[in-house]
Amino acid sequence: MSTTTNSSTTERARPAGAVPDLRYGDAEEQLRAVVRDLLADRSPWPAVLARVDAGEADDVPLWHALAADLGCAGLLIDERHGGAGASYREAAVVAEETGRAAACVPYLTSAVMATTALLGTGEDELLGALAAGRLTAALAVCFATMPGAEPSSRPVRIGPPQDGDAPGAARLTGTVTGVAGALAADVLLVPGDGVPFGLYAVDATAAGVTRAPLVSLDATRPLADVTLDQVPGRPVATGEDAASAVAAALTAGAGVLASELFGVAEQCLGTTVTYVKERRQFARPVGSFQALKHRLADVWIAVTQARAAARYAAACLTAGDPDTPVAVALAKAACGEAAVLAAQECVQLHGGIGFTWEHPAHLLLKRAKSGSLALGTPDRHRAALAALVDLPPPAAE
Repeated sequence: MSTTTNSSTTERARPAGAVPDLRYGDAEEQLRAVVRDLLADRSPWPAVLARVDAGEADDVPLWHALAADLGCAGLLIDERHGGAGASYREAAVVAEETGRAAACVPYLTSAVMATTALLGTGEDELLGALAAGRLTAALAVCFATMPGAEPSSRPVRIGPPQDGDAPGAARLTGTVTGVAGALAADVLLVPGDGVPFGLYAVDATAAGVTRAPLVSLDATRPLADVTLDQVPGRPVATGEDAASAVAAALTAGAGVLASELFGVAEQCLGTTVTYVKERRQFARPVGSFQALKHRLADVWIAVTQARAAARYAAACLTAGDPDTPVAVALAKAACGEAAVLAAQECVQLHGGIGFTWEHPAHLLLKRAKSGSLALGTPDRHRAALAALVDLPPPAAE
């Protein structure tokens, strides 16, 4: 991981206002190759289809191999905590590959969102456990929550500690709906509504914690309603620090999710191009038909633009660039729409087989659609982008 750390340091040192290099570095390509090989070996399409058909949520052995054996859980964690000391650029590359494979792992929710929330909080022990893959965490917010959006209310209330609780602890009560990664988590990071506002670490297996699985569109990324009933929580940040931690986690989550959606789109395009070259009608490959060429050209343009947007968002997150909110909003909108377009065309252009449960096209379509809705829809991100760059609002009809 030393080469990864060096490339990350170079990116972080980029002068303000300089244009980042969006090309993949050697360390990123090496990381991609290792992750892709692992997913191809441990999570081929038949295995994912069988897991979904059986109603199994998370692939624990695969997550352990990705998180602990390859060290992907600690990419964003510095070396003194046992992490790789890498950056969001490397994290985005891994997300691309988990998107391509529709992998049933809590990478985005634990290694990106929860980890980002903990960075800078002084939670050395918790960060060390996450980096080593001994623990998995989830940020207990609705997966539809958009970065930068002010919550109308925070559903978890903070109560006074009870006898025997650790110093500084509080008792948490409330329900958070639609939490991604909650079922696989050992630790929940729960924003609590109180004075001051706080972010609390909660043992996901503690008495009073209920995680109710939801029937969601994407079975490869299960959601759950999390209910807390007088559950002890340990504060990891309070006040402005807590608010900043949650905001950073949502922003990083949206930015890296954009890369995951780009990976979905690229896989759909590649699979479809391969198929139309092989499928023959009227004694010629269907890919030679002009109408199909035009449709695939439109997908290629969308995917190419999505790659640039996703890479720019990852570069801005890495450098702490002031343009990060703009880059993330642009990437999430562009990649969400590109993934849905590519997945829809993948189903359509595969013909009859594309509509069957046995073909993986439906997994990619569901991953694309659910991902486009998560952490802010494309429409909401475009509206936010307009405000960020001082564009006028749409004219009233």
